[in-house]
Amino acid sequence: MGSYSLVHDMDSSLARRMLAASTEITRAALSAEDPDAVLPLVVRRAAELAEADLGVVTVRADDGRLTVEAAYGAPSAIGPLADPVGTVLSSRSAAARVARSGVPVVVDDLIDDPLTAPYVPAALRVYGPFAVAPFGTRERRLGALAVYRRRGASTFTRVAVDVLTSFAAQAGLALVLAEGSTARQRIAVYQERERIARDLHDVIVQRLYATGVQLEVLERRLSGQLTPADSARLSETMEQIDQAIAEVRATARTLRSADPETPDHAPALDDSMRSEVQIAGELMGRPPRLEIEGDLSDVPVQVADHARAALREALSNVVRHAGAKTVLVRVRRSDAGLLLQVVDDGCGIPRDVSKRGLRNLEERAVAAGGRCVITSSPDSGTTVTWEVPLTRLSANHSGGCDPG
Repeated sequence: MGSYSLVHDMDSSLARRMLAASTEITRAALSAEDPDAVLPLVVRRAAELAEADLGVVTVRADDGRLTVEAAYGAPSAIGPLADPVGTVLSSRSAAARVARSGVPVVVDDLIDDPLTAPYVPAALRVYGPFAVAPFGTRERRLGALAVYRRRGASTFTRVAVDVLTSFAAQAGLALVLAEGSTARQRIAVYQERERIARDLHDVIVQRLYATGVQLEVLERRLSGQLTPADSARLSETMEQIDQAIAEVRATARTLRSADPETPDHAPALDDSMRSEVQIAGELMGRPPRLEIEGDLSDVPVQVADHARAALREALSNVVRHAGAKTVLVRVRRSDAGLLLQVVDDGCGIPRDVSKRGLRNLEERAVAAGGRCVITSSPDSGTTVTWEVPLTRLSANHSGGCDPG
């Protein structure tokens, strides 16, 4: 159909209503967290402006399919069998062609017109007069906005179609702008979350870590001088610091995840290993050497979490007790499983040191269906070998930590 001038053909009342509806849609779209939530309002206002019995907005998916996302009509106009929401339209339907071409279509009767008759879903066969306009912008075609009248009703005038086309374009533009605004807001939020997570990990964790180390040193220096109550209180404080470190790390991981409940967004294991080594190096004053062999990208999330915690605990023992000059962290992924090894040339694990860290390593190994072997002596230092199979975890798998 041709293009008609709204200025000459549309009365002032209709013009005011269209302006008010367009303004309402724009405000709603720009203020909504999800612009798609505005679609029911769009289709309702379109049906009212066109004096239609039914309004339908269809949205194109990435694969090109056109689906009815929202509909509006009087209860008498839409019965239980005539609700079109969720209907996937044929790629050759009038609405699909309009969504692709950007050219509006109007017919007097859906069932009789050869342009539309072969592609009318059963849910829409109670309607006759039909008009559909492109929804969106030339650069971003979202779909199509259609209006229907019951069979036997008057057809849509040229003015009604022009009103529909103009309103669909303005409402579509508002939604496109809202999507861009929402995307920018999300990017800003993610950037701020990343900054907070980095500060938590790089600043707060290190300070807590350093405080724990200082308390551990103090506990050893005061060995035999503290009352049992004071010794117990000091040990409890160090455990609380360890717990606080774990909670801060968990919070940082959550902040860095777009969807914290989705395992696909877990931090990369190799990045986590480098981060743990970096923190330990800053506390020791010299960086451990890190060797990563094999692809860690497909290590199951649960196993990766155990491995991170095991490395953290092993390096914590080195920082607090070993006095080592050199430290080697070896991570190897093979067909058989995941191997984590921490080797230092320090003084070994003192006998009077709390064994809670060793218990943590043991529990992690057992939980992952593997085992942990620790060899330690004042002459050769300490080697922690933590390995797990990369098969389905078995609660009955025997494993353990064998101090050598």
